[in-house]
This record gives sequence, C-alpha cells and structure tokens, in this order.
Amino acid sequence: MTKLKHQELLQRVEESINTIRPYLQTDGGNIELLEITDDMTVKLRLLGNCDGCPMSEMTMTAGVEETIKRAVPEIARVEAV
Repeated sequence: MTKLKHQELLQRVEESINTIRPYLQTDGGNIELLEITDDMTVKLRLLGNCDGCPMSEMTMTAGVEETIKRAVPEIARVEAV
C-alpha cells in the first residue's frame, strides 16, 4: 500500500470513529486509532471507562467495527489492543 493510500485510509477510519466518539464519551470512554496494518486490520485502543468494561467487546463488534467497515469497506478486521 502506498503512503498516500495509507494516509487516506487513516483519515477515513478516523472520520468514521469520530461519528461514534460522542457516544463513547457520554459514558466516560474514548477510542484511539493506533494503526492500519498491511493486511487491512485496524488496531484501536479503548480508553477511559471503555478500557476493561464488560460491554467493551460488544461495543467493538456492534458499534465500532460495524461503523468502520461501513465507512471504509476495504478494512478486513478491527481489533482492540
């Protein structure tokens, strides 16, 4: 993947995260985009109250992953690290 394409993907993923960030912040949480790997895996870090929350796995799958994949269909996987 070219550097330009990588930057474009980072921007698109960040924009999609920004659409759900207010919901996470309402509960005292947040999310940080760490990287997009060459195999199109988005790696994220859950912050604040989201870190260690029993509902964080559901938030990742039903909320974050779905939102990112809808906005950026090239993404294959989303992982919390």
